[in-house]
Amino acid sequence: MTALNHTGVSHMVFRLLGVPGLEDQHVWISTPFLISYVVALLGNSLLICIILTSRNLREPMYLFLCMLAGADLILSTCTVPQALAIFWFRAGEISLDRCITQLFFIYCTFISESGILLVMAFDRYLAICYPLRYTTILTPALIGKIGVTVCLRSYGTIFPVIFLLKRLTFCKSNILPNTACKHIVLAHVSCNDIRVNVWYGIFVLVSTVVLDIVLIFISYALILRAVFRIPSRDARHKALNTCGSHVCVIVLFYGPGIFTTLTQRFGHHIAPHIHVLLSNVCILAPPMLNPIIYGIKTKQIRDHVVHVLFTKQK
Repeated sequence: MTALNHTGVSHMVFRLLGVPGLEDQHVWISTPFLISYVVALLGNSLLICIILTSRNLREPMYLFLCMLAGADLILSTCTVPQALAIFWFRAGEISLDRCITQLFFIYCTFISESGILLVMAFDRYLAICYPLRYTTILTPALIGKIGVTVCLRSYGTIFPVIFLLKRLTFCKSNILPNTACKHIVLAHVSCNDIRVNVWYGIFVLVSTVVLDIVLIFISYALILRAVFRIPSRDARHKALNTCGSHVCVIVLFYGPGIFTTLTQRFGHHIAPHIHVLLSNVCILAPPMLNPIIYGIKTKQIRDHVVHVLFTKQK
């Protein structure tokens, strides 16, 4: 209330700067954004179509992969078009409600992807450790319930952020030095005490992403223990090969995020535009590379892609 009396205004419209300090390079910076978005749209859409239309790809692993591809499409669409509008047309103006809506869907989708990766690790654990019970455990009904649970978890943990932001008075500035709305970036331009926002952000991170990483690590520890008990060398290689794509996607998803978090926490001397570019890598890289990784390393998907793309030419 003091802040409101001091400034006489609470901003309802904000301006996203894009990459601060590199405004004159925005046209060039837009190139990797555009390429990644086109590849993500084409790759994930093709992956979803192939999995949903092929009877041979109705196994739980591919259904979870279909969920991951859908989340990748949403994550890219929530962020990249806005960034391109800033780069090309300097259209960085965004209302408070639209800003909160954008960050809500970004965080929900990110947490959903983390949950799907955890479920896929559990899927690989069942496939390797309990192969005879695999299809009886992961029934279509259970897969549907898992999908709903992943969505409810992400929406449930992020929904309070809306009220935490709505209670703030944004009187410091209406300039947001980023390509998209972020919870703490928006909170920092308010004149209120944001400790609740900070602590709730930490709670969400620990209770979702960090917990998922720990459970994925435990799953793969159990998988490796089971694999190295297999007497046949070929069988061990085949079992590990089924996890190859998932491990690559895990590293791609969590690696940049962990690096970015550490950089923001300890790299106070690093230029702001580096922080913004690193945070965008977390959003751009996984949706673009996930379908490529699965397309290259999974024979069934690779064969179907070749059939879809080249069958008409034959």
